[in-house]
Amino acid sequence: MMQFIKEGTVIPFMRIKMFVEFLCLGLVIASIVCMCVKGLNWGLDFTGGIVVETQYSKGVDLEVVRKAYQTQGIDGTVQYAGSSSDVMVRVAPKEGLNQQTVTNLIVTASKTVDENVRLLRSEYVGPAVGAELVESGILAIVVSMIAILAYIAFRFEWRMASGAVISLAYDVIVVLGIFSFFQIEYDLTVLAAVLTVVGYSLNDKIVVFDRVRENATKLPRNIPMERLVDISLTQTLSRTIVTSGTTLITVVSLMIFGGDMIYGFALALFIGIVFGTVTSIYVASTWTLLLGITRQNLIPRKVEKKETDIMESMD
Repeated sequence: MMQFIKEGTVIPFMRIKMFVEFLCLGLVIASIVCMCVKGLNWGLDFTGGIVVETQYSKGVDLEVVRKAYQTQGIDGTVQYAGSSSDVMVRVAPKEGLNQQTVTNLIVTASKTVDENVRLLRSEYVGPAVGAELVESGILAIVVSMIAILAYIAFRFEWRMASGAVISLAYDVIVVLGIFSFFQIEYDLTVLAAVLTVVGYSLNDKIVVFDRVRENATKLPRNIPMERLVDISLTQTLSRTIVTSGTTLITVVSLMIFGGDMIYGFALALFIGIVFGTVTSIYVASTWTLLLGITRQNLIPRKVEKKETDIMESMD
């Protein structure tokens, strides 16, 4: 592993742990308030809508087509449908805009781009995700959090498990809060990104906890718990920089060059990775310390057999 930190250096992360914790907590509270007030801008996967597909006589620029639609008051998701001459637009249902009206406006706008445009299809599609599936999804996330709590508590310690689950909840809430504040469309690709963030962030926390437990048995016993966490975080920082850095390069590339269809997915990943790295370093460790973890909680207990038990087993 490439090392960015000079050997022997210990960064005092925990010195500002409460400042960062209150800052993160403030973002979480603001995100919850924003979601309650503004709500999420649900995509057509959740709301359903009107789908209109047109075919141009030659390849067209999506940005030109999108601007033409906007002049007619049509604001939807525009994408290619197989080739650069086939364009599909999905429009969320709005009061006063029925299927026929939307179709007519789109055809009118399309003819300003290409007089020979053809209407291939126009139909209303229901939501891909119904209310029952949303409830099932929420239940699945809750169950997964409980499973994560049980796994980390079994493998490490319940205080670490609590810190990990709290920090994972922070990650998800902040991503949703930012999407709510800017009213960025929330569709199935964004949902997939949020679930990806949970897995990615959990892996970071497991790596840190594993190093903390290893150092609890290896380092001198007179080292305070906060110092032990600082040493462990510093030792894993190079790995965090490499993994997060390389992932962010890919995600930023997707945001810039991936187009509108994948922008929400890439943005959710970007927010989740950046904020998740902060929570892995501070929130998970801070809550673990606040819950009163000690070195004794991390050192495996040795089972010593009494002499009489040994004699009995030999008989």
